[in-house]
Amino acid sequence: MNARASSVQADEAMFVSHEAAIAAARTGGEVTSIEPAVKPSDRLVMAHDPCDPRCEKIRALRTELLLRRDGMDRADIVALLSPCAGEGRTLLAAELAIAFAQTGRPTLLVDADLRRPQQHLLFGTDNRRGLTQAIESGERPPLRSVQGLPGMALLTAGAVPNDPLELLSSRAFASMIEDWRENFRFVVIDTAPIAEFADGLAIASLVGRVVVMSRAQHTPYRQMQDMLQRLSATRSQVMGAVISHF
Repeated sequence: MNARASSVQADEAMFVSHEAAIAAARTGGEVTSIEPAVKPSDRLVMAHDPCDPRCEKIRALRTELLLRRDGMDRADIVALLSPCAGEGRTLLAAELAIAFAQTGRPTLLVDADLRRPQQHLLFGTDNRRGLTQAIESGERPPLRSVQGLPGMALLTAGAVPNDPLELLSSRAFASMIEDWRENFRFVVIDTAPIAEFADGLAIASLVGRVVVMSRAQHTPYRQMQDMLQRLSATRSQVMGAVISHF
């Protein structure tokens, strides 16, 4: 086997088949892959230092969301929205998904920021295939397992498309969300900043539940107000608000 073929084969092995992930979710088992799972970076304190004060705040947010669950028969899906870039939304999405996975329940983290995706960097993996390619092809998305977190799966954004908003407003994406509702217990979705793109609003209208985020001394008050006003048109439920201080 030549070096290029070996490299491609190893890359393919890093993906979890959709069927394997769904089977694990239904049985409460571990999402596994042939090769070692992707590893949370050191920035994801929730995965490495559960006694850190930040982790307690993440667990408190998790508890608030659990108390507001609609029911036990379908997955809780929540999208994280913020007005601007640089507010910590991507980091919070990853750590909140980790917190849900640490309860032992099947959890999916989705990078739906198709403008400037970052989740693959937090988990040390490539971003050539992911949500974009799954929507475009109509195929089931390639999920990755996460080291040290049985039952957690990661769906990266994939290569940046030419038409992100159209993809996230499509029937194919809506169908994918319904599939997640039936087969996972928790789904956390990262999104692009609302002040720049309407992608998050399209996602909010599909999932119906959002957590909004701002950064102290960074997020303009007017942009936060504008985001909340635009969110009201989606009829999605704001489950909570987070202010970051980093």
